[in-house]
Amino acid sequence: MAKSKSVFVCSNCGAQVPKWQGKCNNCGEWDTFVEETLTPAPAVSGVTARSVRTAKAVTLSEIQTDKESRYKTGLKELDRVLGGGIVKGSVILLSGDPGIGKSTLILQMCEYLGKTLNVLYVSGEESKRQLKLRADRLCVTTENLSVLTETDVETVNDYIYSTKPDIVMIDSIQTMSRADISSVPGSVSQVRECTNAYLHTAKSMDIPIIIVGHVNKDGAIAGPKVLEHIVDAVLYFEGEKNLTYRVLRAVKNRFGSTNEIGVFEMYDKGLKQVQNPSSMLISGRPRGVSGTCVACVLEGTRPILAEVQGLVSQTGYGNARRMSTGFDYNRLSLLLAVLEKRVGFHFSSFDAYVNIVGGLKLAEPAVDLPVVLSLISSMKDAVLREDVIAFGEIGLAGEVRTVINAESRVLEAARLGFKRCIIPIHNVEGLSKKAKESIEVIGVRTIKKSFESAIE
Repeated sequence: MAKSKSVFVCSNCGAQVPKWQGKCNNCGEWDTFVEETLTPAPAVSGVTARSVRTAKAVTLSEIQTDKESRYKTGLKELDRVLGGGIVKGSVILLSGDPGIGKSTLILQMCEYLGKTLNVLYVSGEESKRQLKLRADRLCVTTENLSVLTETDVETVNDYIYSTKPDIVMIDSIQTMSRADISSVPGSVSQVRECTNAYLHTAKSMDIPIIIVGHVNKDGAIAGPKVLEHIVDAVLYFEGEKNLTYRVLRAVKNRFGSTNEIGVFEMYDKGLKQVQNPSSMLISGRPRGVSGTCVACVLEGTRPILAEVQGLVSQTGYGNARRMSTGFDYNRLSLLLAVLEKRVGFHFSSFDAYVNIVGGLKLAEPAVDLPVVLSLISSMKDAVLREDVIAFGEIGLAGEVRTVINAESRVLEAARLGFKRCIIPIHNVEGLSKKAKESIEVIGVRTIKKSFESAIE
């Protein structure tokens, strides 16, 4: 009989080592190794192994594809992120912090999908009664939604093979387990093997399966990093639980772009789509206050306007504090160094804070110019014009560099009623006549010229 052995598995990337170590050499994370017990499969003779493995290759021209290979979810924001809908036979991982709204999102999808499809909802966290109460609150009344409260993967797969539903929801993968694995549910081995089992079912039966994966803050449960190489698409649900806005972002998608985002707003009746996130994110802007500037960022093909707030105050400590929310901290330090060296603003004795309103996380270089303008505005206590918008990358020499897709950004700013747009001077040449006539466009080369154009 084969003996079991213990290995240590990284909960972040899945790397295995024979002994515990503090840092993972594969992903560089600290204190992520957990002990797992592996039970080797019984040995199989070579003849028997060869006899059970049969494969047949087909030419590409012989493979038939349906014209309607995607299921619409009823949520345009979700369809945008998925690349047009759910592909048949795909496995999609929906991940995010506990309580962010993952279960709410897939249950609302069931209401629309249930109009034309047979949907199976596998719940390992809630009882049937609890799920019914949540469905009543979200007004989910479809008759084609079946609920299965089961945590054993083999039992769930047998039920899928026997009933052949059109689409399956697994909530959540951390509660699923296999009887032949000795580790507890939610461990790296259980999560990986359970996902592999569902992947085989989805591909063999051409049934899309949506898997919910939780991310525990203390790292005790295997995160979605372990599953990224297995599934076809990985969606992250972002946002603060105490805020109403949620951002759905794709970090992997074999059937579409990974640059698109979907914006939702959480209500007591569930999630509602935000068709125009720009107007939502800049609503409630303070009037006549320094330290605020509107930026235009590009998420995939969609231009989005976001409010950037900066606060500069005299430091009360030996070292000045820097803090950023929704903006990269290292990038903030770099921009402050450029302002001090190239422009002459001495931030070394001032605390600097940057906040992106609405819970967005902006990583595009085009946000550099609005961040710089908001910091200068706060330091000089000079109010920027309410109808001005800016975007551009800041170089180490203090220059304002070009960004991509300036045309769509300018048109979005004009559509929302802004009157003046400050952009890199080299982007002005590529604008169409329509864009130049719809809004006052000012091309700038330096930070100083940008600030002079943005004040009253």
